[in-house]
Amino acid sequence: MLGRMGREDMRAGDGDRKQVADQLKAALDEGRLDLDEYDERLQRTYAAKTYGELDGLLDDLPGTVPVQHSQIQPAAPPAASMTPVGTPKAPDPRHWMGGYAGVVVVCTLIWLFTMVASGHWIYPWPVWTLIPLILGFFSRRR
Repeated sequence: MLGRMGREDMRAGDGDRKQVADQLKAALDEGRLDLDEYDERLQRTYAAKTYGELDGLLDDLPGTVPVQHSQIQPAAPPAASMTPVGTPKAPDPRHWMGGYAGVVVVCTLIWLFTMVASGHWIYPWPVWTLIPLILGFFSRRR
């Protein structure tokens, strides 16, 4: 039975209706639809049962041509990297160390200013903030 049935007659799913609703919202944001027309089409979108009913809601909007009617070819998948499969990449700690190192620096500055303002030696508590940084650095190296 499905062999004789065209795409327009097949039942649409919630994801399909959501995709059309998103495209209608984009058209509203671009000023291509007024609020009343958007509301009417949105109601028809969620009431639609087949792909044919959904396709008719977007036919007069630019940039919303269904994929099967599109003249533009989809983009090719990205080329595989030059690294052989199964070769682990070297860890780059800069992306996570930078933010946390900033926290350590701020804590150290607070400690330093507090010590200078009080005029006497204060326990160097920012040393404790270095522990996660050091452990994370060495765990990434292994």
